[in-house]
Amino acid sequence: MSLNPDTAGRVLIVEDDLALQKQIKWSLDRYDCATAADREAAILQYRRVQPTVVTMDLGLPPDPDSVSEGFRLLEQLLDLDPHVKVIVLTGQNDQANALRAVALGAYDFLAKPFDPEVLGLTIERAMRLAELQAENRRLQALQQPDALSGLMTRDPEMLRISRMVERVASSDATVLLLGESGTGKEVLAQGLHQASRRSGRFVAINCAAIPENLLESELFGYEKGAFTGAAKTTPGKIETANGGTLMLDEIGDLPASLQAKLLRFLQERKIERLGARQEIPVDVRVVGATHQDLQALIAEGRFREDLYYRLAEIEVKIPPLRSRQGDAVLLAHAFLRRFAQEQRRGSLVFSEDALQAIEAHAWPGNVRELINVVKRASIMADGTRVTAQDMGLKVPEREGAAAAGTEFDLRAAREAAERQTVIAALARTNNNIVKASELLGISRPTLYDLMHRLAIK
Repeated sequence: MSLNPDTAGRVLIVEDDLALQKQIKWSLDRYDCATAADREAAILQYRRVQPTVVTMDLGLPPDPDSVSEGFRLLEQLLDLDPHVKVIVLTGQNDQANALRAVALGAYDFLAKPFDPEVLGLTIERAMRLAELQAENRRLQALQQPDALSGLMTRDPEMLRISRMVERVASSDATVLLLGESGTGKEVLAQGLHQASRRSGRFVAINCAAIPENLLESELFGYEKGAFTGAAKTTPGKIETANGGTLMLDEIGDLPASLQAKLLRFLQERKIERLGARQEIPVDVRVVGATHQDLQALIAEGRFREDLYYRLAEIEVKIPPLRSRQGDAVLLAHAFLRRFAQEQRRGSLVFSEDALQAIEAHAWPGNVRELINVVKRASIMADGTRVTAQDMGLKVPEREGAAAAGTEFDLRAAREAAERQTVIAALARTNNNIVKASELLGISRPTLYDLMHRLAIK
């Protein structure tokens, strides 16, 4: 049995017997094989070629009669990539070490002397398993958990942030979300609440949208008769969120007098309504959010440093849309589908000039601006194709490639360029693997291999 050349993966052969190394490579001529004779060379080769399967002898220099170097290499390979398939080649009477290697994470083992056809079949089976596992991971990544269903991204930094949010969700730590307006702070706050174990409500209040003289009563509530017009006892937002999550948006605009009262609540977890004489214990998860530089406000004396440290037990900095690889187009596709359904416009798609304009635009208003632009375009478009003109965006002019700087690490530069191109192609085609592979001019299995090697989910 043999794999199609397009689906044949890479194999690293680690063997200090050069004659046997050559024999193994010859028997695996249908694969792209690299070789190494010791542990250090094997690690260098692994980093260079990123093989799917590694065959290795446990007895390696400088002490080929011992298995210590082989087990050390096995651990290092699995640390580099837990999904790599390692096939251990052992001596005829060394089954104990072979079983130990499998227990540590090796895929399989073969005793020397081995049948080349059996080795080829074992490698082919490992390749197929690796491909299935990679596809499964890709599908799981596309089907994001409900907790973050509102967050659509392929950007590595945003994916890291979403994983951080999921990890923090089960704790009671206070979270501070920092980022420009429109970057999705409330979406992350809601995701944090949904991923938590809290049964209460998610309650949000914008500290900048409510007049200062009303904000205290909005937050802490009031008793009947506390002030003119207080006809009945009314709980505040903090009390309403009991058992749940309270989002304090634009926390940087909180008045100084309320900063002290909020700090006291965060320390004691008790509130006192306006006009009341009795404290009420409240169990609530607090999420602060702001687009302002709190450190600068602290330096100016406009924000309490002790409150900042209470709020920033976990600090999350959300990058602007212009910094997220491929996200503008990816989100635009999703918003266009949504608005087309809402307006019963049938199937709307972006023209090529619209996609180019979306990619080139700086999006100073971030995701909020993108939503408004796509919604307007879905209304203004005459036919089924949304153009750059419908969106009110300029189509970028084609310019000759000009190097902004010099990158001497060719491998790193190539990987960075490949990652950016693949992410852009996936975003452009709305995650359609077949269309993305056609756009890139490669086969679908090759695209899967690229996505796996570049850790694109």
